[in-house]
Amino acid sequence: MHLVYPAVLAALLFCTGLYGVLARRNAILVLMSVELMLNAVNLNLVAFDVWLHDALHAGQALTLFTIAIAAAEIGIGLAIVLMVYRNRGTADVDRLRDLRDDAPEEPGPAAGAQEKAEAAA
Repeated sequence: MHLVYPAVLAALLFCTGLYGVLARRNAILVLMSVELMLNAVNLNLVAFDVWLHDALHAGQALTLFTIAIAAAEIGIGLAIVLMVYRNRGTADVDRLRDLRDDAPEEPGPAAGAQEKAEAAA
């Protein structure tokens, strides 16, 4: 088997996933793009394992670990996205950059002293 075919396919998958991460605004589509990138890595691991005729099949073992990590990542990621959507009403990544709460700020001790000084003047 030629190594070029799966390597080119993995590069195309990875580039498509990278474009999806950089260009998309929906958090679920960003997670899907990350999955595409992880699948490209899995394809490379298996292709190089077959090409090197590894007796321990280390590439396939690493692929199983990558699949387990990807499953955990998508489960936790989707749970976070659903909670953010419930709280904020949107899954737009650009609107979720700040993690502060929309509650009004309470004046600190320095602001109170400044107001007293202005009132006395």
